[in-house]
Amino acid sequence: MGFDISYHPISEEQINAWYFELIANPEKIETLASEYQIDDFYKTKYQDTINAGRETDQNDYFDKTHGFFIAVVQGFFETYFYVRGGALSFSTNTLLDSYYKKWEEFIPIASLTKKIENKLIENYCSGVYISADQVIRLLEDYHHNAEIRSELDQLFSEGRITIFLKALNFAKERGLGLLEATEVVEPQPFDLNESKSYSNLFNCDKEGPLLYQTTAFEQIKDIEQRNGLPENEILPNVKVEKVHVDPAETDTENTHEISKKKNFWKRLFG
Repeated sequence: MGFDISYHPISEEQINAWYFELIANPEKIETLASEYQIDDFYKTKYQDTINAGRETDQNDYFDKTHGFFIAVVQGFFETYFYVRGGALSFSTNTLLDSYYKKWEEFIPIASLTKKIENKLIENYCSGVYISADQVIRLLEDYHHNAEIRSELDQLFSEGRITIFLKALNFAKERGLGLLEATEVVEPQPFDLNESKSYSNLFNCDKEGPLLYQTTAFEQIKDIEQRNGLPENEILPNVKVEKVHVDPAETDTENTHEISKKKNFWKRLFG
């Protein structure tokens, strides 16, 4: 089972202002949408996400509900970064734990659910959160601490470390923290026009999906060479299937999404 990982630069204050305040006062979405020039299509998706948050039960996992929804909401406002299969949550190195801030440390008790993991536990889920000060520290340690650098290079191998560092630097420059999530965006590597996002696909930094596409094509080419097949023999027959746990039901996926995203990547990269 693969994971489409994304990193979302967002501060603790923004988490409250863009998400939890709207859980209590959903009418504020009109003011925020106007202030940040969120168009009507994404304002509707934003509202759907808030509605899903308002229906969250105390017995739900925070990471699979509020945490995931916060990552989705961030993408309506600002750039986020995609890394196929690379996540801090996958590390067993306890040295990284000191960089993370648990939800219980800054989210009001009334907004928490009874079950919180503070890491990725399955698809459609939030992972670790790095506060703004720890973003700075992690970047510094990457350049000066050999063990931290080795661990991150291993987690984000095959060129993915460049994208993760880009996310960290983006957050650092703006005084933001960084939230990990999975399946907020799901690129289709063999046809990026078919990519999907629960958030704003236009705000996904292009470098991550392009790296995923390059890697996928290289893997296909390698299989053809190892099996003595003609070039481009496999690609026309490739069918991408994902096996995962469905997220909580919302109205964010609808038929308008198809037309909105049509030729998105061509328009973005053309």
